[in-house]
Amino acid sequence: MKEEQALRKEAEQIIQTVEAAGPFRQQFHLVPPAGLMNDPNGLVQWQGVYHVFYQWMPFHTGHGSKWWGHAATRDWVHWELLPPALAPVHDFEKNGCYSGSAVAHEGFLYLFYTGNVKDEHGNRTSYQCVAVSSDGVEFEKHGPVIYQPEGYTAHVRDPKVWFESGFWWLVIGAQRLDLEGQVLLYRSPDLWEWEYLGPLAGKGVTLGASFGYMWECPDFFELDGSRVLLISPQGLEAEAYRYQNQYQTGIFAGEFSPETGTFSHGRFREIDLGFEFYAPQTFLDERGRRLLIGWMGVPDQQEQAQPTIADGWVHCLTAPRELTMQNGHLYQQPIEEYRQLRKEHASAVVAVDNEAVVWQSWNAAVAEVYLDVEEDKSWTVSWRRYFHISYDAREQTITFERPDLETGAPVCRTGRVNSARSIRCLFDRSSAEVFVNDGEYVSTSRIFPEQEEGELQFSAEAPAVFHVDAWELQSLQWE
Repeated sequence: MKEEQALRKEAEQIIQTVEAAGPFRQQFHLVPPAGLMNDPNGLVQWQGVYHVFYQWMPFHTGHGSKWWGHAATRDWVHWELLPPALAPVHDFEKNGCYSGSAVAHEGFLYLFYTGNVKDEHGNRTSYQCVAVSSDGVEFEKHGPVIYQPEGYTAHVRDPKVWFESGFWWLVIGAQRLDLEGQVLLYRSPDLWEWEYLGPLAGKGVTLGASFGYMWECPDFFELDGSRVLLISPQGLEAEAYRYQNQYQTGIFAGEFSPETGTFSHGRFREIDLGFEFYAPQTFLDERGRRLLIGWMGVPDQQEQAQPTIADGWVHCLTAPRELTMQNGHLYQQPIEEYRQLRKEHASAVVAVDNEAVVWQSWNAAVAEVYLDVEEDKSWTVSWRRYFHISYDAREQTITFERPDLETGAPVCRTGRVNSARSIRCLFDRSSAEVFVNDGEYVSTSRIFPEQEEGELQFSAEAPAVFHVDAWELQSLQWE
């Protein structure tokens, strides 16, 4: 305990000496107080309070022995930054308290996470651990409850726990000895004794072919009559309209049998068309909504080229989103509570003919922008002369373009869409989240424009009319 207290004090001292600000500091997204943030962890609503834990390196802006940072809110606008929940001080977690989940049971909050251990030669061992709290702030660690399964490498991590059909269940990402990714399934009567039921999905179980060498951050839930396995696979080869980032995130949808522990599903579908989206986690809140938060980053993808490193911090989380399943397709929409952030409003009808048109009456750089296009035509919308959204009506594709973070050359992410009738954008100081057709398609990206004002420019191949509504957004309020 003394070692952990000393480590926490050291982290607090570093935070106090780092001015984690700068022109790209996010206003309504969760960012680290200092250092590096990655996966959201332990998303839960407990006793009326939403808890958001996250992977955190407090000492520098690179990866290393991760902590669990912690923030909480009742309304998604007013927040409290709480003490870190987990710090890597015990032998079973000395090289990092890796990602995991949270559940409430009999008045206590349980955190399940992966304890990462490496020896002097870099050989890894993974333990699935539990920590328990009676107040949601201070957690007592109880050590490992699941050890290394046979037939797998030490890349076994990111436990997600839920209750169903009289049992507690757990899925975890894994890598077979032949370097194939899978998700493993466990069951428990009491959260302490876990029975291994075998692989739930992956090559040799529900897939006949290789599909990545590691499946990270699995989530498994029911949504509007479908069973959804949300995963972040590593090692998929890029295609023209798919798998364009270093690592991907998507879903398998199908049916789950708790009696047999089997999952039958269809094809894999990516759920984001942007540059930075990875390791999302969902949870069911007290209103019955399935909510999602993701990491607005991708491992090993130009992380150290982000300009916020000069200001002592890097990465952030996405805006919270409500999920629905419609006709077999996953929809994502910003939660309705974010409407509380709206301030000044402006609207216009913008007609575009032969030349690009700049909307002169708008300049707020932190904004929500809603666009409706009267006809299904090819068009481009540009934000702050940096981020460009283009729809090709002939090819039925939508493209998101920004400068490469290292070279400055234009780079794109392109996906196939049925149409692009409406566009809703959440623009923060250094991010763009785009929701097409009420969340049928989504794009999440970090942006770092030099222009301070929120210039919005429209162009089209043929005469087109845009109906525009925009709101300036206020910052989250921190206690």
